[in-house]
Amino acid sequence: MPFIRVSYIDQQYETRQLQLISQTIMEALITHFHVPEDDCFQVFHAHKREEFVYSSNYLNTARTDGLLFIQITCKSGRTTEQKTSLYQTLATTLSSALSMRKEDVFIVIAETEFEDWSFGNGIAQML
Repeated sequence: MPFIRVSYIDQQYETRQLQLISQTIMEALITHFHVPEDDCFQVFHAHKREEFVYSSNYLNTARTDGLLFIQITCKSGRTTEQKTSLYQTLATTLSSALSMRKEDVFIVIAETEFEDWSFGNGIAQML
């Protein structure tokens, strides 16, 4: 039940590339987090350059305007190994498929509980 938000600077990625990003994220979630194939909820946000603020060298990682912010909101309970393997897979696969830099794949996971989700109809379906 992950909910994915992907943010980037407007005009940095074409429609075909965004579709590939979406597919890559979903495949990685299926592989590493064992997410069902039809559990796909993603939102892509293009931002004006002045609305997209980041450190170009925080933690000695050089970033460019090709930066993707990938936020994954999901149920808690994944292991550190699952998370780190997901990070590695996304960075490696996206950099190969899109000819982008691994340094520009920024991922954050926000964990929630079952009661924090309603998939519609005002019902907490996971409870």
